[in-house]
Amino acid sequence: MGLFDKLFGGGKKVSKETTETRGVHMPDLNIPVDEKFTIHFKKNGGKFLYCDSFREITDALKNIIDENGWQENPFFILDPRLEGKFSKQNLSFTDKAENSEIFFTTCEHLVAQNGSILVCSNQLNEKKLNEVPDNVIVFATTSQLVPTIGEGLKKIKKKYKNGIPANITTIKHFQSTEENADDFLTYGSSSKHLYLLLLEDL
Repeated sequence: MGLFDKLFGGGKKVSKETTETRGVHMPDLNIPVDEKFTIHFKKNGGKFLYCDSFREITDALKNIIDENGWQENPFFILDPRLEGKFSKQNLSFTDKAENSEIFFTTCEHLVAQNGSILVCSNQLNEKKLNEVPDNVIVFATTSQLVPTIGEGLKKIKKKYKNGIPANITTIKHFQSTEENADDFLTYGSSSKHLYLLLLEDL
């Protein structure tokens, strides 16, 4: 039983304390990839919305917009597939970052190892993370979960064997929390206020 089943379907609480209190250089506990990702993702300051259907995704997206007062704000997108997929949701889109407070994107993979979001030129084109808005909404699916960055890179190489995309990077620091505020690895990084809309597709 994965974490999503435990969160939404009951079940006993498993290994959360020991996972969170282990040092970063200790070997990983043998816990499911989905549980490991969620623990690290939340420690990074991300907001996580797990959805069983695309209808739930659109409802969650509407709630995010209402919560932040973004009704009049166009979404900055660089992946044209998103505009097609969400064309019926009464959203407006722009391809100019300076015209928006929100970056709406897909990703390549979700990395359980550190709770990061693996992206590349398919999502960013040639932009750096500090060139996109600080508010980020990521649309992803559970099949994109991978245990490590190395595994994610291998899958990218296999998927795009005729031309590996450029600008491969990870979004890791979503906003300061008590747990990561003093992490020296966050210094100089582009911290983002990030929502993850995760669709179950397995």
